[in-house]
Amino acid sequence: MSTIFFILPVGVLLFGAIIGSFLNALSFRFNTGRSIANGRSRCMHCNHTLGILDLVPVFSYLLLRGRCRYCGTKISLQYPVVEIVAAGISLITYVTHPDPLAFFFWLLVWMILLFIVIYDLRHTIIPWSFSIPLLFLALLWVFIFRDPMSGSIQSYYLWALLAGPLLALPLFLISLVSGGRWMGWGDSMLELSLGLLLGLSVGASALMCAFWSGALVGIFLLFLKKGFKIRSEIPFAPFLAFGAFLAHTFNVDFFSSLPLLW
Repeated sequence: MSTIFFILPVGVLLFGAIIGSFLNALSFRFNTGRSIANGRSRCMHCNHTLGILDLVPVFSYLLLRGRCRYCGTKISLQYPVVEIVAAGISLITYVTHPDPLAFFFWLLVWMILLFIVIYDLRHTIIPWSFSIPLLFLALLWVFIFRDPMSGSIQSYYLWALLAGPLLALPLFLISLVSGGRWMGWGDSMLELSLGLLLGLSVGASALMCAFWSGALVGIFLLFLKKGFKIRSEIPFAPFLAFGAFLAHTFNVDFFSSLPLLW
C-alpha cells in the first residue's frame, strides 16, 4: 500500500510534465500552419531532428545546460518552466481531487487554462479555439458534474448560470469603454467560463485575486523594468487563471457568508 502511495504521485507528476511538454510544442506551432502531428520535433534554430534524450521533460534541459545539443543555441526557458508548472498543477489536482473522474476533469480545465496563459504571454491574445472548449467544460460542470447545494433546483441553476455572465460583465464593460485597449475582448469570454466553473461567490473571490495580483505585478514592473509605463500592456489571462486556481484549490471565498452566492 505504501508503494502505491509513492508511485501514484510520481506518476501524476510525470504525466503533468509530459502534458507540459506537449503544450510547449503546441504553443510554438499553433496558428503557424505547422501541425503538432506533422513530423518529429526539431530545433527551431538549426532544424536538426531531436532525439529522445533531447525531449525528456525538464531533465533534458538540465542535462543539456539549456542549449541545443547540435548547434549550441540557447533553449527557451519556457520549456522547463511550463513543464514544472504543469507537473505541479497535476500533483495538486490529484491531491485535491483524488477521484479519477474529478481529477481528469479539473486537470483538463487547468491545462487548457495553462495553454491560454502561455499563448497570451507570447502573443497578448486569447485563442478562441481554446476558450470555447473551456466554456463547454464549464457547462458540463454546471449541468452534470456539480452537485446542487441546498435549496430548490431552479434556484441552483439560476445562480449557477448567472455566475458566468455577472462576473464577465465588468471585464466586458472595460473592453467596451476602451475599445479593447485597456482589456482584450477574450478576457471576458474567459471569465464567463471561470464564473460557471467556480460559482458566483468563489468566482468573485478569484476575480478579486486576479486584480490584486495583476496590480502587484504591475507595480513591481513599474519600478524595476526599464521602459515599463502605467499604460504598458500586461496580459490579464495569467492573473485570471491564477486567481481561479488559487480560489478553487485553497477554497478562497471572501463572500461565503452572503446568501445565494454559490
